[in-house]
Amino acid sequence: MTIKVGDRIPDATLTLATEEGPRPISTKELFGGKKVALFAVPGAFTPTCSAKHLPGFVDKASDIKGKGVDAIACLSVNDAFVMKAWGEHQGVGQDIMMVADGNGDFTRAVGLEMDAGKFGLGQRSQRYSMIVEDGVVKELNVEAPGEFKVSSADYLMAQL
Repeated sequence: MTIKVGDRIPDATLTLATEEGPRPISTKELFGGKKVALFAVPGAFTPTCSAKHLPGFVDKASDIKGKGVDAIACLSVNDAFVMKAWGEHQGVGQDIMMVADGNGDFTRAVGLEMDAGKFGLGQRSQRYSMIVEDGVVKELNVEAPGEFKVSSADYLMAQL
């Protein structure tokens, strides 16, 4: 079942790419007591994700945080090493947390997985964004297949 507005984020362990290396982070730690803008992409270094999705959040990070967001997190079903390298390549600095859902556990728990096997990518996350306040989903924007509209930084900013 797909998560919806008003639902609590499920318990899961993700991996945060840090300068010291991969570090497990629970969803309680990531979302508890904070307002978080989370966006998920099908894959690091993929065309739309690298050309539009992540760069939009990099460009708008200070504006988003200026609207009361404590953290911006980019999530993908990739490992933490790939997420760190992608973040460095995209110049995210400290503005965006690069969060790995390497096994797709969180993605399945929120019901937003997709089969990208026909592209050689296996099971991945759908493209979406959400605003989460203290672990509760306040806004959820799931893209239609092949689209990039409602999960963008601009769309999410209008919801803040």
